[in-house]
Amino acid sequence: MMRSMPPAATSHRHRLPDLRALHAFVTVCDSGSMGQAAQSLGLSQSAVSQAIKGLEQELEMRLLDREVRPAVPTSVGRALRLRATELLALANAMVDQVRASTRHEHAQIRLGCVDSFAATVGPRLIRAMTGSARQILMWSGLTPTLTEQLQGRELDLVICTDPGIHDPRIVQQPLFSESWVAVFPRARAVHSPASAIELSAMAGDLSLIRYSQRSVIGQQIERYLRHIGVQAPHQYAFDATDPLLSLVASGLGWALCTPLCLWQSRQYLDAVTVVPLPAARLGQRDFFLLSRENEWAGLDADIARITREVIRLDTAPAIRRAMPALPPNAIFCPDENPP
Repeated sequence: MMRSMPPAATSHRHRLPDLRALHAFVTVCDSGSMGQAAQSLGLSQSAVSQAIKGLEQELEMRLLDREVRPAVPTSVGRALRLRATELLALANAMVDQVRASTRHEHAQIRLGCVDSFAATVGPRLIRAMTGSARQILMWSGLTPTLTEQLQGRELDLVICTDPGIHDPRIVQQPLFSESWVAVFPRARAVHSPASAIELSAMAGDLSLIRYSQRSVIGQQIERYLRHIGVQAPHQYAFDATDPLLSLVASGLGWALCTPLCLWQSRQYLDAVTVVPLPAARLGQRDFFLLSRENEWAGLDADIARITREVIRLDTAPAIRRAMPALPPNAIFCPDENPP
């Protein structure tokens, strides 16, 4: 006559059974012995026995009749075996579905980029990734919006400037840098200034056409101007490069810009003069690739590598041909050896 299991502690009453213990129990029932089940599971016989004893204690039920050899399921054990088999099949299906979903999600990567990158380097980056099994869906916008969307998982990876994220889960890989340059109307006779005083004198009565303070580039340029000691009244400000350069090309002012932004709006290059600026500590903007740590199995490194290749082999040479007054290091990658 079988004895009932002693009552378990109250703290165990509502705990869910361990799936590994359920798997061990079902395998014992299917194979007919502890030894064969252990061999099938790649465990020791004692480990299988302990797993089933733990399951019995959790459920407060005797699942195997050990008074017969080999042990056979009790009536409760037979009922559990049926339901556990169904549960384990559902668990396996769930894992397969999650893996398939992950493969699908990794096949479609949501990449956010600042506008100047998306319009210039972006198409070549996507073309270079076309041969892989992944499809890149690209969004563009301002850095603060992109980083917020990355943290909210609306985007998977982000290429931006001055991210300002202090989250240990977000990895920042430097991609490339570019120097600030001055842009004047073509009609104005200018030269490369040796100092901030010369730069101010060259500007003369022209208004400084600014990027708005909503953008990171606008904030960075203001810090640079303060650093070199150039003061200019606020009159015009834009979020994008096209309207900014259109005013410069029309002779209504001058601006600070970058090679990549100029390349984005290169339809205005014939109407402006691009002038390198004196070297300064805040004289450049840096681009970064942001991604969540340990989520992309090397895809983030591939995107960083391809981006640097596109910059070195395609974008930078095209910019230097179009703007020969720029110094060789006006746009460069961290591992590039400028001539």
